[in-house]
Amino acid sequence: MLLVALMVGAAGCTPIKKGEYAKGSATIFCDDGFKNILDEEIEVFEYSYPEASIIPFYVSEAEAVDTLLADKTQAIIITHELTPEQIKYMKGKHKRVVRTNCIAVDAVALITNKDNPVKALSMDDISQILNGQITHWSQLARNDSAAIKLVFDNAGSSTVSYMRERFMDGKKISDNPNAYAQNTNAQVFDIVKKDPSALGIISVSWLGDELQAAKKVPLDKRMEDYANETDTIVTNLTTEVNVVKVSNPTEENDHDLMSYAPYQLYINSGQYPLVRKVYMISTAPNSTVLHSFYTFVTGFVGQKIISKTGIMPYRVHARVVNLM
Repeated sequence: MLLVALMVGAAGCTPIKKGEYAKGSATIFCDDGFKNILDEEIEVFEYSYPEASIIPFYVSEAEAVDTLLADKTQAIIITHELTPEQIKYMKGKHKRVVRTNCIAVDAVALITNKDNPVKALSMDDISQILNGQITHWSQLARNDSAAIKLVFDNAGSSTVSYMRERFMDGKKISDNPNAYAQNTNAQVFDIVKKDPSALGIISVSWLGDELQAAKKVPLDKRMEDYANETDTIVTNLTTEVNVVKVSNPTEENDHDLMSYAPYQLYINSGQYPLVRKVYMISTAPNSTVLHSFYTFVTGFVGQKIISKTGIMPYRVHARVVNLM
């Protein structure tokens, strides 16, 4: 299947004028954490330009980068830029010009079951949980002696890489005997919904109710909303699980003990501490369908779609969201 998809991709090289969109098919490789965003971007793009087709593959960040470096795709979505050496390699080996655009500021969210009374954690709490120093909920704000079941998507995901680099000095989360790897963010969400002892690590883009509601609206009506430059979006995050608030007392914030949930406003201000940038990287030449899609995602409509997910579109103003 992958071979077929990769063979499709180079169509649509006829020169096009500025502002026009190319025809054809192409692949894009994306970290699973951003599946909800990319699925909607593709659906709206293909609706708007019916002679264009984008075929997504949801993989680990490492696999996405390797596929780009092997020139088997010309677009990826990951949470870091390519290194200067990788950019030089693409130019020398494959004669590719690398374009990089920050498309969003994402938050890593911690989620618990609705029956779990733990509603907030400090950055130090999180560090101790990941490193195996806090192992039971009774060490926090629960009376029972249940072990904390740490649930994450997969060892190669951008979410896991972020948490390892931020809290674990490169050690593996899977080394924690109470850690359980899944395959996708969706599976993490489902386990936390069912298990009061689970603590899930997930991209906040999986928690936006508004995007799921939007998908039930006919595409022509959604397009009207996405193209509207004057309305205000209020995004509600899911109420099916608890979205844990996080505090980060430091000298820089005068040891502020306030806990913040991953509202768009607090992501934008930096008060919610678990944030990272999301990049779309393209080596597609002009006049190709992938370059057209790159232009779409980084444009107004593509950025507004991102705002529906609960994370911050890079080029749209912050909006207050409601978690209640």
